[in-house]
Amino acid sequence: MSKLGKITRRGFLVTAAAVAGGVAFMVWQDRKPVANPLAPEGDAVALNPWLVIDAEGVTIVTPRAEMGQGTQTTLAAMVAEELDLDWQDIRIMHGPASKSYYNGAILAAGLPFRDYARSGWKESVADATDVLGKLMGLQVTGGSTAMIDGFEKMRHAGAAARIVLTEAAARRLDLPASDLRTEAGHVVAPDGTRLAYTDLAADAAGIEPPRAPALRPAAEWRYLGRDMPRLDMEAKATGTAEFGIDVRLPDMVFATVRMTPHLGGGMKGFDATAARAMPGVIEVIDLGTGIAVVASNTWLAFQAAEAVEIDWGPAPYPASTAEQFDVIATALDEAPNSTLRGDGDVEAAPGTLVEAEYRAPWLAHATMEPMNATARMQDGRLEIWCGNQAPVITAEKCAAAVGLERAAVTVHTTFLGGGFGRRGETDFSTYAARIAAAMPGRPVKVTWTREEDMRHDFYRPAGVARFRGKVEGGTATALAGAIAAPSVTRQAGYRMAGIAAPGPDKSHVDGAFDQPYAIPNYRIDGHLADLDVPIGFWRSVGFSLNGFFHESFIDELAHAAGRDPLEFRLELIRPEHAPSAKVLEAVREMSGWTGNTPAGVGRGVAFCYSFGTAVAQVVEVRDSPDGIRIANAWIACDPGLALDPRNIRAQMTSGLIYGLSAAAYGEITFTGGRVDQGNFPDYEALRMHTAPAVEVRVLENNARMGGVGEPGTPPSMPALANALFDLTGTRARELPLSRSFDLMI
Repeated sequence: MSKLGKITRRGFLVTAAAVAGGVAFMVWQDRKPVANPLAPEGDAVALNPWLVIDAEGVTIVTPRAEMGQGTQTTLAAMVAEELDLDWQDIRIMHGPASKSYYNGAILAAGLPFRDYARSGWKESVADATDVLGKLMGLQVTGGSTAMIDGFEKMRHAGAAARIVLTEAAARRLDLPASDLRTEAGHVVAPDGTRLAYTDLAADAAGIEPPRAPALRPAAEWRYLGRDMPRLDMEAKATGTAEFGIDVRLPDMVFATVRMTPHLGGGMKGFDATAARAMPGVIEVIDLGTGIAVVASNTWLAFQAAEAVEIDWGPAPYPASTAEQFDVIATALDEAPNSTLRGDGDVEAAPGTLVEAEYRAPWLAHATMEPMNATARMQDGRLEIWCGNQAPVITAEKCAAAVGLERAAVTVHTTFLGGGFGRRGETDFSTYAARIAAAMPGRPVKVTWTREEDMRHDFYRPAGVARFRGKVEGGTATALAGAIAAPSVTRQAGYRMAGIAAPGPDKSHVDGAFDQPYAIPNYRIDGHLADLDVPIGFWRSVGFSLNGFFHESFIDELAHAAGRDPLEFRLELIRPEHAPSAKVLEAVREMSGWTGNTPAGVGRGVAFCYSFGTAVAQVVEVRDSPDGIRIANAWIACDPGLALDPRNIRAQMTSGLIYGLSAAAYGEITFTGGRVDQGNFPDYEALRMHTAPAVEVRVLENNARMGGVGEPGTPPSMPALANALFDLTGTRARELPLSRSFDLMI
C-alpha cells in the first residue's frame, strides 16, 4: 500500500497542519476582491460580478447552472434579501465563464475525514479550501455546494450594492446615509422621497464598496427560509426557456456525431459515399475516433450518420460485463488504496459473524435533454452555446481543441435539461468546437441521438463490496467493508486537469467510512480497480454505491441481531450524532413505523449522511396483480439551514426518484465491447404510475449548512432493497432489483 494509502492520526494531523499553513499563506497572498468580468452595454451598470442594473431594473447574475434543482432562485434570493428588491421585479442570468465565479466549497468535500464530526481545526481546514477554489478558478456546479458556497458571497454582493446605492442617494440628497433606508428597489429619504436603484446605479458604480458589509440577521429575512416561487417556473411552463437544444442562430447548419462504440477505442477508416449523396448533406468530418455529419436539418444529419460505413478499432477494456466484474472483484485481493476508518479490532470483536457480498452496475446519467452544443468559429474567435456545469473548463477545453487562446472563446450557458454530473464533462462541447472550426463563419448546432448519448456516457462505476460484521446482545460489535470499483476522481481528474490527487481516494469510500454509527470496531478499505471504461461523476458519486452496500449490510446486521432495523440504527447513531438520530426519529413518526407489516406490504428503512446532510428514508412496497409496486416513501432530512424548504422538499423527492429508478431497473451492460442499452425502452425509469407517493420533512438541527441536490439519492436504493426483503424474505445483494423481483413496469 502507498504511504498515503493509510493515514495515521499523527500523520494526518501533521499533513493537515501543513495544508492549513499553506492555505493560510495563500490567503495572506490573495486578499484582492474577485475581478468583475461583466461589461454590460448601453446604460447598464455592473456594480459587482453578481449584479447588473439598467433602465429596466435589476438583474442578478448567478454563478451556478440551473438544471432543475432551483439553484438560481435561492442564489437570487440571497442577493434580493440584502438589496431590498421585490420578488416580482427580479431577473436572473447565468454568469459568463470566469474564474471570478469560483466555487469555494467544492474542494472541502475531498478532505479525508468524517463530515458529520467536523469541528475545530478540521472545520478551519475545510473553510480554508475556499482560497484554493479561488486560485484555481473552479466555476463548477456540483457536489451539492451551490448554497454553501453562495450563502455569504451572494449576500455580501447584495449588501455591498445596497450600501453604495444608499451612499449615492445620500450625496445626491445631501443627507447622511444613516438617515436613508431601502425598500423595493429604491432608496427612501425621511420625507418620503424615493430614488430608484436604476437612477442611482451610474453614480454608485464610482463608489468604493465595503469589503465586509454587515449582513441582515435571519429574523429580518423576507425570502430566505420561506417557500419561494421558482424564478424559472414561468419560462419553463410557457416553453420560452432556452435550453441548449433550443438555440437558434441565423444561417445555422445542423450536425450530429457518431463515435466509436468501443469506448476509448479508435476508428480504422470509413466510407461516407452514401451519406454524401443524400440531398441536404453538407459535409462529413473525420474526428479521429468517429465522424460528424453536417446537414440542413438535424433529422437528416442523424440519418446520414447511420449511412456511413465505419471500421472500428477494438475496445481497451474487457468485452463483456462479466469479464469487467471479474477485474473489479480481483481488486479486492490487492492492497487497499485507503483505510480511512480503522477503529478497534474487527477480528477480535465478540459476537456472531455475518458476511455478505454486494454488486452494483454501471449506470448512465440519462438526462432528459440529450447532449448538444452550438458553436460558431468566426474571425479567430469561438462562441459556444450549451448547458454545462463548468464554463471555465468548457472554454479551456474548447480553446485547446481548435488551437485558440482561452481569451478567444466565449461560453454561453443555457438552462440544462438535466445534468447529474454528465454536463460537467466537455466532450459534447469540444466536438461542437471542432465541427465549427471545419465550417468557419456558420453556426453549427450539434445534437446527439439518444442512442449516441446513452452509449457514450461517462458512467457511474460498477462496484463489488464484501462486508463482515458481528452482532452480540442485540447490537453490532464490528463492521468491516472492502469496496472495489474504478476511481471516478482519478479518471475525471486526468481527463479534466491532466492530474489526479495522490493518496487515499476519499470519494471511493464515501458513504461507508464516514457514517455516524457508534460501532466500536469499524474498518473500511477502498480498493481501486484498473479498468478503462469511461466513468464520471453521477448524482451523489461514491455515496450512490456505498449507500447501497453499507445500509443493506446494516439491515442484515439488524436482522441477525433479532432487532427492529430502525431501532437498531437509532441506538447506534444516537451516541455518535444527535441530528442524524433525529431524522430517523422523524421518519419513524412520519411513516407510522411499527416494525410489523401486514401480508402483502413491505417496508424498508435506510440512512445516509452525505454532502453535509443527514437523510433517512422509509420505502413501502405492495403486492399487486401487475407486480410489486413502490407505493409510498417518507423522507426526513437535515441540511442545517433550510433556505427554501419547498425547494428542498422537491430536491429530496427528485433524488429519491432518481435513486429508485436506478435501484429498480438501471444498468449498463456490455457485449462485444459495446454498450447494450440505447434508449429508455431498455434503460427503464420510474413512471407516473410506478412512482410512490412521497412525503418530506425538513429539519434544522445540524450545526452547519449541507447540500440538498444529491443527498436524497443514496438511501433510496437500500431502503427499497430492505423493503423488498421485508415483503418477500429474499435478500437481494445485487442491483438492479428487477433481476430478483417482479417489479411493476
